[in-house]
Amino acid sequence: MVLADLGRKITTALQSLSRATIINEDVLNSMLKQICAALLEADVNIRLVKNLRENVRAVIDFDEMAGGLNKRRMIQSAVFKELVKLVDPGVKPYQPVKGKPNVIMFVGLQGSGKTTTCTKLAYHYLRKNWKSCLVCADTFRAGAYDQVKQNCTKARIPFYGSYTEVDPVVIATTGVEMFKKEGFEMIIVDTSGRHKQEESLFEEMLAVANAIKPDNIIFVMDATIGQACEAQARAFKEKVDIGSVIITKLDGHAKGGGALSAVAATQSPIIFIGTGEHIDDLEPFKTKPFINKLLGMGDIEGLLDKVNELKLDDNDELLEKLKHGQFTLRAMYEQFQNIMKMGPFSQIMGMIPGFSQDLMSKGSEQESMARLKRLMTIMDSMNEGELDHRDGAKLFSKQPTRVTRVAQGAGVTEKDVKDLIAQYTKFAAVVKKMGGIKGLFKGGDMAKNVNQTQMAKLNQQMAKMMDPRILQQMGGMSGLHNMMRQLQQGSSGMNSLMGGK
Repeated sequence: MVLADLGRKITTALQSLSRATIINEDVLNSMLKQICAALLEADVNIRLVKNLRENVRAVIDFDEMAGGLNKRRMIQSAVFKELVKLVDPGVKPYQPVKGKPNVIMFVGLQGSGKTTTCTKLAYHYLRKNWKSCLVCADTFRAGAYDQVKQNCTKARIPFYGSYTEVDPVVIATTGVEMFKKEGFEMIIVDTSGRHKQEESLFEEMLAVANAIKPDNIIFVMDATIGQACEAQARAFKEKVDIGSVIITKLDGHAKGGGALSAVAATQSPIIFIGTGEHIDDLEPFKTKPFINKLLGMGDIEGLLDKVNELKLDDNDELLEKLKHGQFTLRAMYEQFQNIMKMGPFSQIMGMIPGFSQDLMSKGSEQESMARLKRLMTIMDSMNEGELDHRDGAKLFSKQPTRVTRVAQGAGVTEKDVKDLIAQYTKFAAVVKKMGGIKGLFKGGDMAKNVNQTQMAKLNQQMAKMMDPRILQQMGGMSGLHNMMRQLQQGSSGMNSLMGGK
């Protein structure tokens, strides 16, 4: 995504501190100049950029600093805090409550991606096991109901709308009441948009809001207008009670940084950002994790949330096998399923410290997902005995006719099957070595179960199986160690991914 360009430039500026032999005013000024130039290029308001520069300089006083202080770390910390402030409105957004109806009303200008975002949000909560639905009260735009119908049918989201009723208030009221009676927890209402801020738009929004009394009104905004978002957000806030904001199209425009900072300046909490066209291209927005990801520092909290979202059932049998270093083809299949459920690869990559979200392009991401599905298709053609054999690789090696049968059943070449077995052999070898680390698959707090010597051993095994370029991107062995330490601290989620409790 284009925001990654901003992240790279700021990271490069911060890295200049590490290259400098002496940290002084000249080094600080040079670094701030690079950061400010990057922010201005991303269309961040010049007033906000000036405030960031002045605030960092106010914290860093070389004359008052004690000799033993780590100047590099102090400067980096000051810059990080100011970047967080830049996108932090200082206002807590509405938090939906599970078990009760939460009526969420969407507003915005036409072309902002409002209707698509409604479906994305409904799907986001559906994946979290909420009863989600969508009401189409957009009677202004031709084809709006058809779009909702198509999106919801594809995502299996219940919806309500009308081809004959022209009053959006009637549609919204009827739909909300119907879904409340049916016990839905997330009731999302899509309203009409306009090409510009017309008085009729605001009147209609107020009428719908007064009728359905939403718990939260979400304003959907297009990131491509950059810092002009501030004026637009203020205009809507003056007319209706905007509770939070979702910014769309952050995946392909240089003005994304300006849009984020502009909205934050209006004290409107940003709750999600749209990062693509697919239904799962919607990311929860949290200020510190966002800046962490922007600077390539990862988002371990978000990664663990993704893992916990899977709601994996306890698998005592798999856990016992992993403890003894056993890894079957079925176990690999189950891990592939978990990976598929976690969402787009690029999002997951951005959550890992040292990785940038654009490390995997959209094309290569789709290729990787297609390859994963192809591998699973091959395993679908295997029988129970092959999937559960203690050494699947040896079984296929001794009986080559199995390779032929599986290839024919899956509609692939024998080479494809052999490549899968080779991949499985690598995974099984790593699990066998990891099985010797006592406490790793014990469940609960991995930080207490695994000592530092054992973690060092695990890190070495991880490094051996990684692409050297990826390891370098993470900052070498020290970067890998830091990532594993963070995962260790939030280990309950990671244990569940591996099959633990």
